Amino acid sequence: MRRRLRLARTLAGLGALVLLVVWLAGGSGVAGPAQPTVRVTLPPVAIVGGPAGSEASGSTSAGSEVSGSTSAGASTRSPSYPWPSTGEAAVAVPEVGYRAQSGAERPVPVASMTKIMTAYVVLGDHPLALGQQGPRVRITSADASQFGVDTATNQSNVAVKAGEVLTERQMLEGLLVHSANDLAYALAVWDAGGIGAFVTKMNRTATRLGMRHTHFADASGYSPSSRSTAADLLRVAAAAMSDPVFSQIVSMTSVALPVAGTVQSYTPLIGTTGVIGVKSGFTTAAGGGDVLAYRTSVGGHAFLTLAAVTSQRTWTVLGVAGKDALALAKVAATRVEAVTIAKRGTVVAQVRAGGRTIPLSTSAAASLLALSGSRVRQVVHLRVPRPGTRKGTQLGAAVFVLAGERVTVPVRAAARIL
Repeated sequence: MRRRLRLARTLAGLGALVLLVVWLAGGSGVAGPAQPTVRVTLPPVAIVGGPAGSEASGSTSAGSEVSGSTSAGASTRSPSYPWPSTGEAAVAVPEVGYRAQSGAERPVPVASMTKIMTAYVVLGDHPLALGQQGPRVRITSADASQFGVDTATNQSNVAVKAGEVLTERQMLEGLLVHSANDLAYALAVWDAGGIGAFVTKMNRTATRLGMRHTHFADASGYSPSSRSTAADLLRVAAAAMSDPVFSQIVSMTSVALPVAGTVQSYTPLIGTTGVIGVKSGFTTAAGGGDVLAYRTSVGGHAFLTLAAVTSQRTWTVLGVAGKDALALAKVAATRVEAVTIAKRGTVVAQVRAGGRTIPLSTSAAASLLALSGSRVRQVVHLRVPRPGTRKGTQLGAAVFVLAGERVTVPVRAAARIL
């Protein structure tokens, strides 16, 4: 009897083993969930104000074109600029990649507007943070002698004496606020060991910034061989204004130095509403010129407009150059719109899972500054969700890029993924 029971149990065990092998080999008979697949539906480019329904139409969930809003009285049409009747002029809105100029340009002497590049090179080699004074620099007898030369030749300067100690920040303040040629000389020697080596750095930097019509011959701009164009000057001004220390210094109306005392800015309109820099210049060879930075806002977005005017020959050359530059900057600013490039709930991708299509959409609106016709790059970064992913789970982000702007918004599942 016991042998029969053992045999029955053995046969039952073998039967179970056979069934397990069959289940593993042929499947359990119950299909597992299919792996979800993701498809991006957001076009790679949106054109502000483009035709609805096209790749350029923006990318709202309803397929409508990108909407824009301007400040009161502003126009998105191409403006007619009040270009000066003489010299050259240019405008730029770096944040949206916009540039315009008065016409074909040729390099001209640019006087102390050269010092924008001087300061930019020095800050590149010796960066400062806001509130920092930087290294202490002892004024040499050669630096003091340069002050005497500048005074005798009627160049702009600040009083210095051999043995005096100035910080890097103080030297840059004297250079940019009071346009001190002797401090341009001292900074160049301190930075590069000599004027020639420093000028080489200036020209190398100009090439890197795309200033194709620029050549510097000195660090101060007193030499008529330091030549540029209005459009080129805006390239270095845009780069320099991105440095918070440079931007802060050029907004100052005066500066106090140890030996020179308090000296005033030569740059016109500093302190006028919206004007926060940058640098003026005058020599007999160059005439008067001004590079101006004007800050305003639209739709809650603050931005900077730059304008440059060169070669003015009127009696009050700096004042006229500054007035013309401000007029140009204000017109350029009216072209800028605050654009909603994607509304909250904009569908940017789809997930196919469990026989269903689940939209993936932005959980916040994306807005940026743009001009009508601007091309906005649109990129979606996603991970493939697992079955069972809950509604509202963040699965990635949508990124919108235009010139210097980059806006990122989360992308979430609009329903549970089976």
